[in-house]
Amino acid sequence: MPARKSEPAGTPAKKASTARKPAAKKAASAKAAAKSTAARKPAAKKPAAAKKPVAAPAAAKKPVKVKAKAARPAPARVPGRKERRGVVVSSAMDKTIVVRIDTVRAHDKYGKVVRRTSKLHAHDERNAASVGDVVRIVETRPLSATKRWRLLEVLTKAK
Repeated sequence: MPARKSEPAGTPAKKASTARKPAAKKAASAKAAAKSTAARKPAAKKPAAAKKPVAAPAAAKKPVKVKAKAARPAPARVPGRKERRGVVVSSAMDKTIVVRIDTVRAHDKYGKVVRRTSKLHAHDERNAASVGDVVRIVETRPLSATKRWRLLEVLTKAK
């Protein structure tokens, strides 16, 4: 093979790239690569002709029992979450209550006692609270456009 102009005379010719290999050599190199990966990974054993159980007729099936969630006691304190006590002023919505939070504190400058109220919407999963109940609510992720609180427990029931 004659040397190229840029290569000095007497240098060996370069190997052909994989793109220029004949099809037989490509297949052989692919087979060798497959063997090396197979040697690294243990082969998964297949069970010998495992028979699938035959499904019973629909009438013979037992009804599935659905377990109801057990009532958990409310935790004493939820770490990292704000907690409030308030009075339920509305429970007309499904699984939602409106809780009035009353705050009483002295004014910073004048010292007069100032009463403030705020209403919060809270999630009541079991519709346990009714109007007039004193409840404990805890901060949670946004559940709807207005709900960011969840009912922990009913402290006292209304008379």
